[in-house]
Amino acid sequence: MKDLSYSNKLYDLRKKKKLSQNKLAEDLGISRRTISMIENGEQNVSLDYAYRISAYFNLLVQEVFPETKEKSGQANTE
Repeated sequence: MKDLSYSNKLYDLRKKKKLSQNKLAEDLGISRRTISMIENGEQNVSLDYAYRISAYFNLLVQEVFPETKEKSGQANTE
């Protein structure tokens, strides 16, 4: 099984809806710090949070957290 790498569109989705990190965190029942860390790629999102976030934006998990292509063992940032 290959190692998978994921990006996330949480920041863009939140800004599009004009939501603060505090408001989103409150609505989802998670901490603002967790929202910040997920947006910045500092924390992997749990399956529970991935479902909560995608349901909040009425999107599929794959739409919010798309798989990125791997190149030589590192995520491709193109």
